[in-house]
Amino acid sequence: MRASLTTWWQTAAILLLLLCSLCATAATPKGDWLLLPERVWTGDGDAAHSGWAVLVHDGAIAAVGPAASIQAPAGAQRVELPGATLTPGLIDLHSHLFLHPYNETLWNDQVLTEPQDYRTLEAAAHAKTTLLAGFTTLRDLGTEGAGYADVSVKRAIDEGLIPGPRLLVATRAIVATASYGPGPRGFRPDIELPGGAQEVSGVDAAMAAVREQAARGADWIKIYGDYRVGPDGATVPTFTPAELKALVETAHQIGRPVAVHAASDAGVRMAVEAGVDSVEHGYGASEATFKLMKQRGIAYEPTLTAVAATAEYFQHYVPGQSAPTERMREAERAFRTALKLGVTIGNGSDVGVFTHGDNWREPAAMVAYGMTPAQALHAATNVAAKILRQSQHLGRIAPGLAADLAAFSGDPSTQIDALKKPVFVMKDGIPYRTPDMTR
Repeated sequence: MRASLTTWWQTAAILLLLLCSLCATAATPKGDWLLLPERVWTGDGDAAHSGWAVLVHDGAIAAVGPAASIQAPAGAQRVELPGATLTPGLIDLHSHLFLHPYNETLWNDQVLTEPQDYRTLEAAAHAKTTLLAGFTTLRDLGTEGAGYADVSVKRAIDEGLIPGPRLLVATRAIVATASYGPGPRGFRPDIELPGGAQEVSGVDAAMAAVREQAARGADWIKIYGDYRVGPDGATVPTFTPAELKALVETAHQIGRPVAVHAASDAGVRMAVEAGVDSVEHGYGASEATFKLMKQRGIAYEPTLTAVAATAEYFQHYVPGQSAPTERMREAERAFRTALKLGVTIGNGSDVGVFTHGDNWREPAAMVAYGMTPAQALHAATNVAAKILRQSQHLGRIAPGLAADLAAFSGDPSTQIDALKKPVFVMKDGIPYRTPDMTR
């Protein structure tokens, strides 16, 4: 009876906090909205259009063009956005809503000591913060020990229980046996540890894990193609080619694309040869491997911000003062190589390693390493939507697409740092941030 009462109180507390979160961001019902920024960047070209406006009707974009050419229906709500640029809602292709920065709590301690109920509440708070920052879509690549709780957070957002971006989720991620944390290295061998992902060995187990995760609600399958399991902690491939091929082929057979964590050249090449859909990190990939990615149309998410953040936490790197670490230089080299070769590069930051809501740091890092601001905006909008197979719904400002929109003070198509200053956010035709809202 006591256990039942405890569970009841825990559930009641979660519901109360979620309802409070909802009340804190009360969304206006869908309707007609006439948005009047100083300029509009549609995602169809590189330049923003001064004097343009956007009409939204019932959750979708109804018209975009010069303000004088748009006839808004009577009763449409007007939103003036002086000095601001309206863009498609931004997309982050590599996020972890269930993590928070490692300088607050180390990854091991988050997985080992924070209850899943608490981490789910944290994820809901992170989702709200991310939406208000102008990121209206996330691909969340693994709950890092929180089971299938991402499916529930996605449902709560979709049903309007809590505010947050559109989510495409990967649930538990899949790793080779004993190749991910916590441990087992460094822990007593008689301790049963929770895992940060689902461990498998062998083709049959790999296929079963993909099918199970898809059945539980995974939109994407996330695989750890390599990890620090070599001698002296070297990063080496963890799956055999047969296991990796089975994972990818099983996922594709049931309509799930595959994202692979791979940092070494060998790990990236194995993933590419197995037919994955996107490569995350890729810091050690060679020019020859990036050429193969280009040939096969495989997307690349460089996660530059995560490298800089971990350098701050663990290597005493100070932005603007310290020389880049070896790992930061490696990440920059990989990014510049991929950019030079024309590899499809999407905006994927690995947020959760750093603070949620600071997702803008990844497009800024890509500009610092050679992209133009417009290229970085494309990577976070229409290019990201294409990688997600969502181009017919998201990623541009065009009639018929979902009204997922964000406005920023200044012009991020020429000064990417303008992404730091969101002044308006709309998702699915509902405004969550306007200039007169207090957050």
